[in-house]
Amino acid sequence: MRKVLTLAILLAVAGGAGTGASAAPKAELWDRWTAHDDAATKTVDHSAWARFLGTYVKPDGNGLNRVSYGAVTGPDRAALNSYVNALAGTKISTFNRAEQRAYWINLYNALTVKVILDHYPVDSIRDIDISPGLFSDGPWGKPLVTIEGEAVSLDDIEHRILRPIWRDPRVHYAVNCASVGCPNLMTRPFTASNADELMDRAARDYINHPRGARVADGKLVVSSIYEWFQEDFGGNDAGVIAHLKTFAAPDLAAALAGVTDIDDDAYDWDLNDGSAARAELGAPATAEKKSRKRKPSFGSTHR
Repeated sequence: MRKVLTLAILLAVAGGAGTGASAAPKAELWDRWTAHDDAATKTVDHSAWARFLGTYVKPDGNGLNRVSYGAVTGPDRAALNSYVNALAGTKISTFNRAEQRAYWINLYNALTVKVILDHYPVDSIRDIDISPGLFSDGPWGKPLVTIEGEAVSLDDIEHRILRPIWRDPRVHYAVNCASVGCPNLMTRPFTASNADELMDRAARDYINHPRGARVADGKLVVSSIYEWFQEDFGGNDAGVIAHLKTFAAPDLAAALAGVTDIDDDAYDWDLNDGSAARAELGAPATAEKKSRKRKPSFGSTHR
C-alpha cells in the first residue's frame, strides 16, 4: 500500500530513532488536567499574544505564514516572556473547557516561538536539542514552564492534554512547530469563541496547499503528519482521505475522487522564518525534504 520505507528505517536514516520507538507519541491522557468548571465564565487575556502575532506573522504570498524572528525587538521579546509567565500563573483547571482549549493552544505556540527566539538564529527547530535523553531531538521533551506546580513540556501539551482530552484531529492544524512543513501559525490568537472557526480555516489552508496534500498522476502525496498521527485521522489511508475530502477545495476534491490510498508522505523541517535576511522568503514553500522526515520526540520519556 505505502510505497515508502518503514518509519523505523526513516528514523535511522534521519539520524537515529531516539529510544527506539517506531511511531509518533500516542495520545496518553495526563489526568491532572482533566479538571475544569463548565459553569466558569472568566476568560484568559491573550491580547499580548495578539499584538505579537499581528506584528511578526505575515503571509509570504505562497500559502505559508512566516515569522520574522530576526526582527523581534527587545521590548517585544520581553512582552512575549511576560505573556508566557502570565499563562503559567493562571490556574487553568478552574476554567471551562472552551477557555482551556484556547489556553493550551496559545501556550504551545507562544512557547515554540519563545524557544526559537531564545536560540535564534537556527535553520530548524530540530537543531535546538534541549530535550532530555542522549538521542532526543529538538525541544519538545524539555519542561519549559511550571503550571499549578507541574512542570510542562511541549510534548505534554500536545500529546497528553490537547489530543487526548479533545480528541479532535484539528488540533494538529492549531499547534505550530515553527517549520515550513507545519500548518500555519495563525495571525491571531485562539479564543473560546473563535477556536472552531480558526481550526477549520487552518485545516482548509493546509490541506489545500501542496505541503498538506497533492495528487499528481493519480498518486496522492500527503504531509507526514497524516502518517505520524494516522490514528487521529481514522486509523488508515481511507480515514485520512475522508478527512482530506472534508476540507478539500473543488480542485483537490475532484482529484481525490479516484484515489483509494496514499502513495507517499513528506515534510519540510526548515524554519518558517520570515526575516528579511532569509533568501528563500519569496520562494514557493512546496518542496518537502524527505532527508529531514522525522517526527520529533519519538523517543521522549513521558510521565
